[in-house]
Amino acid sequence: MYIIVVGGGQVGTYLARRLVKEGQEVLLIEKDPSQEGRLRSEIGDYVMVGDGCEASTQKSAGFERADVVAAVTGEDEDNLIVCQMATNTWGVERTVARVNDPRHAKIFTDLGVGGVVSATNILYNLVEQEISLGQVIPLAALRRGNIEIVESTLTSRSPSVGKKLRDIELPPKSNIVWFLRGEEGYLVDGDTEFQIGDLVVALVPTEFESQLREVM
Repeated sequence: MYIIVVGGGQVGTYLARRLVKEGQEVLLIEKDPSQEGRLRSEIGDYVMVGDGCEASTQKSAGFERADVVAAVTGEDEDNLIVCQMATNTWGVERTVARVNDPRHAKIFTDLGVGGVVSATNILYNLVEQEISLGQVIPLAALRRGNIEIVESTLTSRSPSVGKKLRDIELPPKSNIVWFLRGEEGYLVDGDTEFQIGDLVVALVPTEFESQLREVM
């Protein structure tokens, strides 16, 4: 799978680095030439300097063969332009955009951006729902299959603490896919043993979300 990430800030760098580690074909496009050295030191030669909103840059990057284009710059207008051009000019089937101003999220969706991520909306929902530490937090509803991406921060009361993944009875069709421990993120396998403070990310069918809460 060929994935193009536009925007070499913290979000884009982290995303590109993770994808590279997973063995994906990745290209990170950054507009600021002064950032090239830093980016190459962090993720290798998977970096291109250029304006991701320009057709010439997109052509050089190979947008026409991209499976996914993720626009994660700090400018909503740029992210929208990148995604629209990816779809309408180059025929990219899957686009994802970071939305810095949550008021723009509906506009992005209405204009056909496949995935819209707003960190501000996530934080707002946490406050609105008064979700406390240790509860399962819905991050995004996947349109296909009624699947939710959820995260949970494990506490001393979490049933999964001290257990290996293979010993945890997850709800049907549910998967724990990743966790954050300290400053490092990790993929999981059957031997992964969870600790207090781990932030765990899972995929779960909507109807089994409450069961996952009980497990975590």
